[in-house]
Amino acid sequence: MAEELDDLLDEVESKFCSPDPLRLGIVERPTGCGTIFSSEQNRTEAKKNLRHQELKPGLQHGRSTETFKKEDDLDNIINEIFEEPNFDKKPIKLNSKSSSNTSVRASIQGLGKSCSPVYLGGSAAPCGIGTNTSQRTCDHLRCIACDFLVVSYDDFMWDKSCDYLFFRNNMPEYHKLKTKLVKKKGTRAYACQCSWRTIEELTDLQTIHQLRWVCGKH
Repeated sequence: MAEELDDLLDEVESKFCSPDPLRLGIVERPTGCGTIFSSEQNRTEAKKNLRHQELKPGLQHGRSTETFKKEDDLDNIINEIFEEPNFDKKPIKLNSKSSSNTSVRASIQGLGKSCSPVYLGGSAAPCGIGTNTSQRTCDHLRCIACDFLVVSYDDFMWDKSCDYLFFRNNMPEYHKLKTKLVKKKGTRAYACQCSWRTIEELTDLQTIHQLRWVCGKH
């Protein structure tokens, strides 16, 4: 049994594993159209020839268990012979630089938080991100009507003579706005280019419908 297997392997090597005469320069490669068999085709043909030689006249219609086992062994041997190492495939390496940049961008985007709800308050109210549990006044307000940032001044109130044209012409220059600021402890004066308010107590911005102010994120 072992001798027959060796003979079959020798025949496979002599037929399908011999050096390619085209590569050695012995035979000139044809310039026209021709058929060049791939290693997969050689493997298939080798399996067909070995199975044909292995079959006995009396077993072609009823193969024994030993024959099937022998064929599986031959298939494994032929696959090992024709299997070629693939040097083109290289492991994919992650670019640590790009991944770190992505994480940095994600962390920066995560810093933008909005107040919910948005609070206004007097000078005694702390500033920061306002929430239901942390009632802080927003110090990053923006007006969606005039697209100006909202300024605020602690311990000041707006004079009653303020009007739309005053803020339209003087925002956001403090040295011009201060001509209408009146000192009053505990209050905070808010203003954009089109609206203004003096606030003393903590107030939810949604309750003042005339103001078009929103939190510009912290």
